[in-house]
This record gives sequence, structure tokens and C-alpha cells, in this order.
Amino acid sequence: MRSLTRMKSLAAMLLAVATLCAGCSPPTRPLPTVAKVDLRRYGGLWFEIARLPNPFQRSGAVATAEYTPQPDGTVKVRNTELRANGNSKAIEGSALAVAGSGEARLKVKFGGLAALAPVPQSGNYWIIALEPDYSAALVGTPDRKFLWLLARSQKLPAATRTRLVNRAAELGFPVERLLIGDWSRLR
Repeated sequence: MRSLTRMKSLAAMLLAVATLCAGCSPPTRPLPTVAKVDLRRYGGLWFEIARLPNPFQRSGAVATAEYTPQPDGTVKVRNTELRANGNSKAIEGSALAVAGSGEARLKVKFGGLAALAPVPQSGNYWIIALEPDYSAALVGTPDRKFLWLLARSQKLPAATRTRLVNRAAELGFPVERLLIGDWSRLR
């Protein structure tokens, strides 16, 4: 009898804690993407203007991403990290558009040890903003842990950068943590 009372008390306490915790974190809204992406136009070289810190890129480095659409519908991906000391490191992989996403959500898989990382069916590369002329893009993940601001050149007009960073903030990304790429250090 005594243990039943304890179990009921414990269950009531756990329910109260769960209810309180549910109110502690705001619900995550679904992350919208652009309606449609032409992967042929999206292909080519992109320069990283800003990104959220992540475990696979050094904080003082900048990066390029090169996307090459393939005849089979996949996209060849080559990311190159460039360091101020002149060293670079590249990783290659491939991407496949998620069906029904307007090619705005991609499943990107890299080779080597990175191949061990699971890729969600909904994709791990979501294009959430794209300039009409394909000169800049904002790419993130639905959990808001990863974010990249990419451009076709090493410099992006301040107004465009501000607008895209503000869009990321509206979508719930922690933009106060953004690392701004310093391309001038490579010269």
C-alpha cells in the first residue's frame, strides 16, 4: 500500500515536471523553404559569407561550396575549407532533391567518415531564402542548428546580407552566434 502511494506521488510529480518543462521551450515551428529551386541555376561556385559554428568547420576558416548537377538528377558537392595559413581541406559528396520539395530540400551525403552520419528523409540542406537572380542563398536545417549564408562572390551587399540575416532570425536561428567569413585574410 505504501509503495502504491509512493508510485502515485512520483507519477504526479513527474507529470507536473513534464507539464512545466513543456512550457519551458517554445514549440519549434516548421521551417519553410523557397517554393522552387532550379538546380541547374543553383549549380556553380558559392562563397560562405556567414555560418553558425559547427563541429566540422574551423572557426577562423572560410569555405566555398561547388554544386555540379549530374545527368542522373543528383548534384555533385565539393566543400572546401580555406584557412588563413594557406592550407585547405576539401570534402566531396552528392545531393539528391527530396521528392515534392520543389528541389528546395536536399539530402546531402559526404564520403569518408562523414558517410556514417545519417541523413533524414526530409533532407539536411534546406534552401530557406534565395535571391531571384541566384546571387545569394540562405541554407539551414529544420532543427536550426546549422545555417549558412552563401553568395556568388566573396562580398555581399550589406543590405542583402542584413535582409537575409533578419530572415534567419525571424525563422528562429540564433543569428547572434553567426561567424562572418573574412575573405580578406586569404590575400
